[in-house]
Amino acid sequence: MGLLTRLNHHTDLITRMASTVNADFSTAMVDRRMNGQDLRNAVFACVGCEGGARCPDWLEAHSAGAEDTPAYCRNRDLLQRLRD
Repeated sequence: MGLLTRLNHHTDLITRMASTVNADFSTAMVDRRMNGQDLRNAVFACVGCEGGARCPDWLEAHSAGAEDTPAYCRNRDLLQRLRD
């Protein structure tokens, strides 16, 4: 998988994860609780996650929503903070 394809894949995963746990990146950016660098950092954290291969199945199993991310998610703290 090429670099851009990999970044796009993980951008999709983190965006879906945020939606699944009811964390809104757009609102967080407007409210200045998050900026573009924070989003880039979240994508790169996702790229480096050893559990990332499990995310598509986890997201599918939680398509109706979830209270929290899986324990292995490297963006767990960020997404929790954005929900609060």
